[in-house]
Amino acid sequence: MPTPRPSDKRPSPEALLRQARREDRGQLKIFLGAAPGVGKTYAMLVEGAALKREGVDVVVAVVEAHGRAETEALLVGQETVARREMDYRGRTLTEMDLDAVLHRMPALALVDEYAHTNVEGSRHPKRWQDVAELLAAGIDVYTTLNIQHVESLNDVVASFTRVRVRETVPDSVFEGAEIKLVDLPPDELIDRLKHGKVYVPQEASRALGHFFSKPNLSALREMALRRAALSVDRQMLEDLDAGGVSGTYAAGERILVAISEQPGADALVRTAKRLADGLNAPWTAVHIETPRSERFDTEAQRRIAAALALASTLGATIAAIPAETVISGLRSQIEAQRATQLIIGRSQRSWWFELRHGSVVETLIRGSQDLAVHVIPSPGIADAESGWQSWTRGWGRPHAYPAALLLIAATTLLAKLAQPLIGRGAIDLLYLVPVIFTATLYGLRPGLVASVGAALAFNFFFLDPVHSFTITDPQSVLTMFVLTGVAAVTSNLAGRLRTRARIGLRSAEENASLAAFGQILARAADREATAIATCEEMSRLLDVRCVMMAEQDGVLRPIAARPREAAISPVDQAAAEWAWSSGEPAGRGTNTLLASDWQFHPLKTGLGVLAVIGVARDDDHPPISADKATLLSTLLGQAALAHERLHLEDDMRNLSVLEERDRLRAALLSSIGHDLRTPLTGVMAAIEAIGSEHPGATSLPAARAELSRLRRFLDNLIELVRIDAGGINLNMAPVDLTDAVAGVVHDLKDMLRGHHIDFQVPASLPLVKTDERLLHHILLNLLANAVQHGGNPGPISITGRRTHDALLLTVRDRGEGFEPGTEKAIFDTFAQGAGGDRHGGSGLGLAIAKGFAEALGIGISAMNHPDGGGALTLTFPDHLVVSMPD
Repeated sequence: MPTPRPSDKRPSPEALLRQARREDRGQLKIFLGAAPGVGKTYAMLVEGAALKREGVDVVVAVVEAHGRAETEALLVGQETVARREMDYRGRTLTEMDLDAVLHRMPALALVDEYAHTNVEGSRHPKRWQDVAELLAAGIDVYTTLNIQHVESLNDVVASFTRVRVRETVPDSVFEGAEIKLVDLPPDELIDRLKHGKVYVPQEASRALGHFFSKPNLSALREMALRRAALSVDRQMLEDLDAGGVSGTYAAGERILVAISEQPGADALVRTAKRLADGLNAPWTAVHIETPRSERFDTEAQRRIAAALALASTLGATIAAIPAETVISGLRSQIEAQRATQLIIGRSQRSWWFELRHGSVVETLIRGSQDLAVHVIPSPGIADAESGWQSWTRGWGRPHAYPAALLLIAATTLLAKLAQPLIGRGAIDLLYLVPVIFTATLYGLRPGLVASVGAALAFNFFFLDPVHSFTITDPQSVLTMFVLTGVAAVTSNLAGRLRTRARIGLRSAEENASLAAFGQILARAADREATAIATCEEMSRLLDVRCVMMAEQDGVLRPIAARPREAAISPVDQAAAEWAWSSGEPAGRGTNTLLASDWQFHPLKTGLGVLAVIGVARDDDHPPISADKATLLSTLLGQAALAHERLHLEDDMRNLSVLEERDRLRAALLSSIGHDLRTPLTGVMAAIEAIGSEHPGATSLPAARAELSRLRRFLDNLIELVRIDAGGINLNMAPVDLTDAVAGVVHDLKDMLRGHHIDFQVPASLPLVKTDERLLHHILLNLLANAVQHGGNPGPISITGRRTHDALLLTVRDRGEGFEPGTEKAIFDTFAQGAGGDRHGGSGLGLAIAKGFAEALGIGISAMNHPDGGGALTLTFPDHLVVSMPD
């Protein structure tokens, strides 16, 4: 980090306030890791023990050693707060005793597993809330956390690990926390897992079969590194702001793109987006509003609004900042955001324009020290402010000039009446009054005209010779020029202040309106209330008619409108549907379906387009004026976020309902499976007794076969519940596939009667490391499937072979095979192939086989054999193959 440079930059009040609030609380330190087993708890205990040796009052509030000897060794000699025992559904569980820790009031508490969910009946549902109470009491806390437990990353992690983590912490816990990254390369972590050094909960055994793959661990590691870097960067910026230190401090890239009124602003935005994606950096699009902005025509304002809207849709933070000049405004934004990269366009300006306003690009390049400036040439020639257009633009309203002359005339009359009393020496000061009034009321250029008029009136009516523009006294000449100069300067200052005040007032009004709009949306509890609030506020703020449309029963319909009687014609409906399907604006004032009276904008979010908002006016003007386009873009963004929040809340409620339904289903299936086993055992005993008494009964073999099939069905139900609940215990040991297959064939001898078994599993195949009981169950279901779908009495082949990186075991029937396209779906729960009902299949066997295979780390696949029939293959990866000694 560079040495801080002396600066007159004032410390940020917000940053100082945050620091002051943190001083009254305990400090939080999070030991962040990519996955279980990287050593977070160990690192926390090592650091806690070191602090204790230095005299710090350290206690262990809760630490989960999980039987690791090296972790338990670190607990020796540490003061540990006894846990609180709690009864939960007939079992005794322990949790951190929050009250005991608060009563003990140590300087530092070690709290493991930050995302842990407390037992029902605890004071807080989550452990991170317990930690918040400790921090509020002034106790420092060290805790541990895996990156997949961060709320905002939950969906991303689930997308590639296929594991949905239910215990999460909000992103806000990182604010003010110190982050210490505990890192371990994926290969080392996998080795720790193989050697049993990583605690794997029994209920997570199935998921972890895929979780601890090298690609997953690499992705999680990258996420942890980026999240730690983000937290460190944010903390660094807060410290710099609180200390009033200037400079970019480019620990992380921050990109700023400057939007002007010239053509090519959209190209700047796209360039900034590509750069931000390449650097994985946050970026901001900013437009500097200067007094000159007041003179922009409609087309220039439209280009600015379109560029900012594009930046918003591409993920940028947008801002419109009032400033005296573009250079000062950009410099203040660069300093405020500590930007490291600036993207700015350069257009071909006239020498007269650059003489008056200077070159923004050249000035920034000369003044940039820690800033990389990317200059993008604008396409073609910029709008020329030359000739008559340059001089006529921005002269204000026509009636301003007669009003200025009237004020000067009134001042002249007043001066004539007061001259006998005050003398001629004070009259020149009186002429400053109409100049200031004119500049304040009408702007800079009317004020300058008033200053010239005041000088001429003073000369004509009060300087000798009177009623002539000739000046005979040299002192009067000096007075004349001084009056003209003072009047011009005063007019310039008053005009600029008026323009800045107007820009500031407009920005303040828009910000207040947006804040109020956000509060209204936050209070809305459902989609209808949100839609009504959105239409009412947008209609009021933009002075337009407003309608919101969303899909209902497959048709895009209005759900709220202001006024209520807003009519939608077929052309308007077509424009709305185009905006809905394409995600782009349509209707009047756009490039699509211009015949529509409405202009429709999609509410786009990460979930897609959730609704469409239409705006229209009663007159012939465009629905949205150029100066309100930025406000419209911001309102649309807030409305989209509100609808996304409601959509996610609905999904969470639906998910809760589904989880409860799955829980009840699992409980029902488990109850059915266990409750039917007892009478089934009695029926089996009765059949055997009947067989002993009547050995010649012809129906006994069929009864035994059907009873055996019913028992397998109940076993499948119970195993399905175990898979869903994650209650699979693994006992990994070397297994001979020849013996395993032979045992399954023996157990299914009644079902396989009449089928020729082509047994091609060489005895020379190496052993495989697996759970023998679960493998037995997998093979039972594969062979049962081959019998049911392989024709009667068709041959069944069981083939084993070794490849360069795996060992394959294939069960093939001679039936009709799988329907094309169903090779993956056949493993879904209750999925049945062609004729499944006819063969008496339940649709559970292959789903259970897949679940057990995933828990064991075995691949399972289905395909149609080239010579006919279906083939189910188990793939034992190389790390499960036990090499035989030479």
